Amino acid sequence: MTVLLADVVEVLEGLYPPHWAEDWDAVGLVVGDPKAAVRRVLFAIDPTEAVVAEAAERGADLLVSHHPLYLRGTTTVAATSAKGRAVHRLIAGRCGLFVAHTNADVACPGVSDALAEAVGLVDVRPLRPMRDDPTGPRGLGRVGRLREPLTVDELTRHVATVLPATASGVRASGDGLRVVETLAVCGGAGDDLLVAAADAGADAFLTADLRHHPAAEAPEGLVLIDAAHWATEWPWLVGAAAQLAAATTVDTAVSTLVTDPWTTHARSPTP
Repeated sequence: MTVLLADVVEVLEGLYPPHWAEDWDAVGLVVGDPKAAVRRVLFAIDPTEAVVAEAAERGADLLVSHHPLYLRGTTTVAATSAKGRAVHRLIAGRCGLFVAHTNADVACPGVSDALAEAVGLVDVRPLRPMRDDPTGPRGLGRVGRLREPLTVDELTRHVATVLPATASGVRASGDGLRVVETLAVCGGAGDDLLVAAADAGADAFLTADLRHHPAAEAPEGLVLIDAAHWATEWPWLVGAAAQLAAATTVDTAVSTLVTDPWTTHARSPTP
């Protein structure tokens, strides 16, 4: 039975309803004919030129990305820019593009569920629950209990081991020998959840893109663990691809291209 792009979109929007996305976000079908047949789907975090090229090489009929291609709108898709070239290559390769961003962040299972599972949390609950979710599992971030307490140093090394490797690695604040039992997580940038993590009783908070001032002004006693944005969101791709494969007859694959923008890291000499 032929699976159409419209069928795949219906499944994806069932998993990640567009109305769950933030008002400023740009989610849903970006490129593609709903009547086109879909046999192979590639999942990736970023719809970069390299990822679009990978989709073409794999013969994908659809690329599902977490980050939008055009978040702030555009007046042109001319091939004079990286984004324009991506659109041109997608169309030339008859490959669609679908985005699930902040609607995937709050879904259950969603981006932070995958991160919580990757680091080994149990008894997981939302860090900032959705107000209109009567059942309670959806929302931003997650907080749970580590299966075994770890020191900050041990937890930092553990996170670096279970997440995809990046040049920037993983950094942490606080006493390296302090024991962490309860951990809050948020895939992607999460420094607006620092207070929520502390209020949830977390000993530590794992997220990405921690800025200097919010980190310096974090609630007292909250250990901060900062990993690469791409790496904290990548685990979601595996589950999302499995859910689509289970609901349709399409073949799914997950891109392992590292699209984190940082490529080199040098540790400062010890003071």
